Order: sequence, then structure tokens, then C-alpha cells
Amino acid sequence: MSFKACTQRVKAGDPDRYASAPHLPELHAIYAFNLEVARAPWASAEPMIAEMRLQWWADAIEAIYAGKAPQTHEILPAVAQVVQTHALPRPLFDGLIQARRFDIYRDPHPDRAAFDGYIQATAGNVMELAARALGAPPTALPVIGKFAYGAGVANLLRALPELLARGRHPVPSEVGPVLHDARQAISAARAQRRKVPRSVTPALLAGWRSDATLRFAQRNPDDILTGNLNESPFARGATLRWRSLTGRW
Repeated sequence: MSFKACTQRVKAGDPDRYASAPHLPELHAIYAFNLEVARAPWASAEPMIAEMRLQWWADAIEAIYAGKAPQTHEILPAVAQVVQTHALPRPLFDGLIQARRFDIYRDPHPDRAAFDGYIQATAGNVMELAARALGAPPTALPVIGKFAYGAGVANLLRALPELLARGRHPVPSEVGPVLHDARQAISAARAQRRKVPRSVTPALLAGWRSDATLRFAQRNPDDILTGNLNESPFARGATLRWRSLTGRW
């Protein structure tokens, strides 16, 4: 039941990642965990309560790595099984949880390095966990990290209007350099595509919408604030089918 619960949550709450790997329940466990952690900062307008929710997930990860296989949430048995089966590194989970503490508060990132660290610890850690679960070798991880950075920026830009409406300021005021670096990171990753085994492709397909998002944003930055970064449903479906069939993430 635990893997089924993960799949249901990801399908409903993170449809892009679900569409990229609809038949890989092990990835659904990772994505469901990410979804719950990403939601935790919004559990309450009271920062202390939101902090407690994130700490709850940190304690759950601690229990998993202590071999206790917690049953306190329906997705945790599946998460524990994936962690144990693939020997996933605990710092990736801890870093993801710690980074999400930023979302509790209204303060912007103090500098570009902090923003980049946030993207790497959120989108980057999730993609690396998924890639490791699919057997990614150490030599592939830097490539995956580059691609995850670009994909993470794209994801954040699509969510930006809602975040701004909630009083958050997660993107540097000078967005042009961020867009340039995100596209460059994706290009650099693709130039080293051969370092990533074909079996790991589903983990990177989670970034299948990144090109269109970043291209639209760079072409017309005003669209970032108005939420007009979405492709047509036809274009979106065609892109995913093409990348899935060719493996060209």
C-alpha cells in the first residue's frame, strides 16, 4: 500500500514528475517525500509550526537511517525500502529538508550563492536521489547536477507568481543572469550526456519542460510575473513523448 500511496500523491500533486516516470514506483517514493517536504513550510502561517513540520520529516529520515522503518506516515515504508535497497545517502535528504526552511520566511536569499545552493539542495538533491535509485554511477552525478540546476530554475519560475502572491521572494531581482546560467547548465550537461547511462534517463526526464520554460522566460521576462510560461498541452505532450522515446533528456 505504501508505494501505491506514493504514486497517488505524486500523480495528484506533482503531475510533471509523475508523467516523466509513470511506471517507476521507486521514483514515486522519492517524489512523494519531496512533495511532502515542499508542502511542510506552508502548513501554517506560524513559522514555529512550519518548522516543527519540517523537523518531523527530519526525524522520520533519522529513524529510517537508524533502521526503525517508521510507520507514522503512509509513504514512509516505501521511502525506507528505497533508501535501504539503493543505499541512498542521508545528506541528500537532510539537505533537502534544511533548504526548505527558507520557504517558511519572507526574507529573500541574501545573495546569488544562497539562491544557487537552494536550487541545488532542492531540485538537485531530488534528481540525484532518483538517479541513484536507478543506478547512476559516480561519474554521472556532476552531469546530473548541472541538468538539475537548470530544471530547478525552470520549476521555480513556473511557480513564481503564486510564491510572490504569498509574500515570498525566492528569485534574485536580476533574473537575466539566472536564466543564462540555467540554460548554460543544461547545455553543459547535454554535452556530457554519454556519462549518464540510458537506464538513468527517467530521473532526468523530470526536467522535460525546462527548455520551453527558460526559452519563454528569456524571450519575454514579463511572462515570468504573469505566469505565461506554460506550453500548449499539445506541445507539452509532444515534447515528453519525443524525449521519452529518444532518451534525449
